[in-house]
Amino acid sequence: MACIHRFIGSNNDYRWEDVETVDYAGKGFEGVIKRVLIGPEEDAPYFILRYFRVEPGQHTNLERHAHDHGVVILHGKARVQLNAEFHEVGPMDVVYIAGDDLHQFTNLGEEAMGFLCVIQRK
Repeated sequence: MACIHRFIGSNNDYRWEDVETVDYAGKGFEGVIKRVLIGPEEDAPYFILRYFRVEPGQHTNLERHAHDHGVVILHGKARVQLNAEFHEVGPMDVVYIAGDDLHQFTNLGEEAMGFLCVIQRK
């Protein structure tokens, strides 16, 4: 079903109408939030679009998955690990993470960093 989630946030406070904050990965990741912008709730059959916010000094889980990811950095700066390589990224940089690539985002700045991430819906 088609829908619109209107942006109700402000600079570095990215929020959308009718989109709840979801537990990211549990204990040890209190400085990371996730919001599912398009996914099962919208009956999207092929993909999921998520927003992640990583507070200063925090990082996402170091992980790998069978599915690939498309990432757009919206605000802040980060170090992204892709397998054994590390890269610095900032606003409007785009990152492709292939299936089974080891990956992690670490906030390098003094403000929150945020990114959009698209994955395949299983």
